Amino acid sequence: MFQTLKNDLDAVMARDPAARSRLEVFFLYSGFKAVRAHRKANWFYRHNLKFIARFISQRSRKKTGIEIHPAARIGKGLFIDHGMGVVIGETTEIGDNCTLYQNVTLGGTGKDHGKRHPTLGNNVLVGAGAKVLGPFQVGDNARIAAGAVVLDAVPPDATAVGVPARVVKIGDKRVPSCNEQLDQIHVADPVSMELCRLRGELERLQKKVEQLTKSSATQ
Repeated sequence: MFQTLKNDLDAVMARDPAARSRLEVFFLYSGFKAVRAHRKANWFYRHNLKFIARFISQRSRKKTGIEIHPAARIGKGLFIDHGMGVVIGETTEIGDNCTLYQNVTLGGTGKDHGKRHPTLGNNVLVGAGAKVLGPFQVGDNARIAAGAVVLDAVPPDATAVGVPARVVKIGDKRVPSCNEQLDQIHVADPVSMELCRLRGELERLQKKVEQLTKSSATQ
């Protein structure tokens, strides 16, 4: 128990440049408090004391703005940065040393039974506002860009961006035809790109119509 607590504290200290001391993290960080409360709730859930488990999780949700179902399985060193609006579903599994930013949802699609939430490998980063929906695997060291909506499996060492998300990089190699930057903020929006393409096509057609109109008027 104490080793798990230490791992969670070390995760925050290592990944948050604003963290000044373990004491500050322990008493003041909402993400750390939510993870700590979940580990208690999960213990009660696994020992079939589900009402107590749910009570702890809902109390933590009210205090931190982070909702973690007591049945979710979370490895060591989870860092939830800021955390407000984070939702982690019942059958979610999270590996070691993962990072979640605010407004992340690890949820289901509403169509599945049994295992219906995602499984995150080790060292996965999920950017602010991203939604990972469904019972699939996100591989070790994967990165999900801010605002992405992930509906399919993500390979290890991959970076996924967009709505719906698509893999743009695996390891040090870019996926052909993709040129997005490797961070959780500066990523291309595929919807905006398509709208820009259509706008350019519309302008081209308008010019063509104007040329044909002028040509017919002079004849």
